Amino acid sequence: MLSTRYPKMYQLFGAYLNEDFEIWGDTIPEIISCYKRDCPRESHLEMVHEINSFMGEHRDDLDSAFKDAYGQDFSPKLWGYTTASFLDELKRLLIE
Repeated sequence: MLSTRYPKMYQLFGAYLNEDFEIWGDTIPEIISCYKRDCPRESHLEMVHEINSFMGEHRDDLDSAFKDAYGQDFSPKLWGYTTASFLDELKRLLIE
């Protein structure tokens, strides 16, 4: 289950990157900025670790694994990203 395997990612997609995203901002950087403001720094770094694990576990099927996990509420393509470029951008924003 995603909520126990990737709890930080589950929280981000469930609360910030869903159909109500406009509450938090109009761009990915704005939305992630709100997430960072609301959550402690250690949570940001834990999510980077989760993203690395997710990407490592799904090297050969990253797009389909991401779609299965988060696709009902979020699509990187609608924001101008591939799955890989979105996850890389997410890590970059979280580390800043």
